[in-house]
Amino acid sequence: MLDVSLTPYRSRLCSGISRRDFLRIGALAPIGLSLGQLLAAQPRKARAKSVILVFLGGGISHHDSFDPKPGAVEEIRGKYKSIPTSVPGLHVTEMLPHMAKVMDKVALVRGGSHENDHHETATNWVLSGRLGSAFGDHPAIGAVVAHETGFQGVVPPYIAVPKNPSFTWELGRSVWLGGRCESFKCGNPNDKEFRVRDLSQPANVTPQMIERRRSLLGAVDTLQAHVQSNDQIATYDEFSQKAAQMVLSPQAQAAFDIAKEKDALRDEYGRSEFGQSLLMARRLTEAGVRFVTVNYGGWDHHKKIFEGLDKKLPEFDKSFARFIRDMDERGTLKDTLVACFGEFGRTPKLNKDAGRDHWGRAGSMIFAGAGVVGGKVIGSTDKNGAYVTDRPVRPADVAWTIYDALGIDANRELITPEGRPTHILTEGAPVRELYA
Repeated sequence: MLDVSLTPYRSRLCSGISRRDFLRIGALAPIGLSLGQLLAAQPRKARAKSVILVFLGGGISHHDSFDPKPGAVEEIRGKYKSIPTSVPGLHVTEMLPHMAKVMDKVALVRGGSHENDHHETATNWVLSGRLGSAFGDHPAIGAVVAHETGFQGVVPPYIAVPKNPSFTWELGRSVWLGGRCESFKCGNPNDKEFRVRDLSQPANVTPQMIERRRSLLGAVDTLQAHVQSNDQIATYDEFSQKAAQMVLSPQAQAAFDIAKEKDALRDEYGRSEFGQSLLMARRLTEAGVRFVTVNYGGWDHHKKIFEGLDKKLPEFDKSFARFIRDMDERGTLKDTLVACFGEFGRTPKLNKDAGRDHWGRAGSMIFAGAGVVGGKVIGSTDKNGAYVTDRPVRPADVAWTIYDALGIDANRELITPEGRPTHILTEGAPVRELYA
């Protein structure tokens, strides 16, 4: 249904537009840029066409996954043994046998580090590259990518599968960049009757009916001549065209049609929300989506961590390893930067409840594709996995690396709704070791 909701608008950044308005109204347009900034902007060479960020919300334990400490005492080491990988000298835990075989295709960063142990605050930090409040003061990386790259064809530039990360409230938002830069929430592609909400046409609505509704929307565009000072109205014509294109486009419909994948491949990814979300992310980037967040939470194991990881790690291992192999086999890994991390690691010492608590001082991350050298290990932690001893990689460095891969200048200024200029990032640098 292509209906219209003209939300009361007081900001030229369109911050009042909702997720549903995004689909109904449509596309992205550059905002907050002066003519001088536009003329001065120089294109940067991009390594990647797209980015897939796999977010392990809750904080995966680095001790029990990619940074085992077999020589530590049991209360630090945990119960899992370490196993060799396809990279000589590199070990991961026995719970990652599939990942062990593809470590030569990814780079492992063992130096992830920051100083915050609060879920929402840390998540907003690692998803934006800038430290703010728990409620999110800075736009997520995906929202900035949407703002800087705009609408490519008929698919949204920023998509979350199945939805944005959340604990007590939604995270990874566009904040003051507004609704035009908000993520499009795909939904769970593992649902038996999966259909993308607002994109699938009702059975009784024909393309002819949609065309007539689009013509009706055209009448609203005449308001633009009378309300030139209102940004929402001024850009409405472009928005409505993009909304109609999405609903009518076979390309947009096909991008979300995961049923087109072979059953055998879907089985190999795993018939789980996570496995099918990774497969959907691959499809979306092939359709031209610039930034996809795959949200895979449930890693916050304060109690009985090994009971939890006995279930979580095998699912992650099977699905993520198949995803990397699939991207590599299809030749799309070379054009797609893959990043995988949570908001922090876990405490070195098991607590009284046989769990591990929040620990921002150390954690592991995975990068692959778009020129990333496989088999590399960047950074290290001490003998207990408590602190980074070599090459710390901070949230701003991760964000800068992603922007740099897409050819976005993280030094560039944006203008807030209050008219205040602010740089996309205020610190950090790309992790160059990923490429050499």
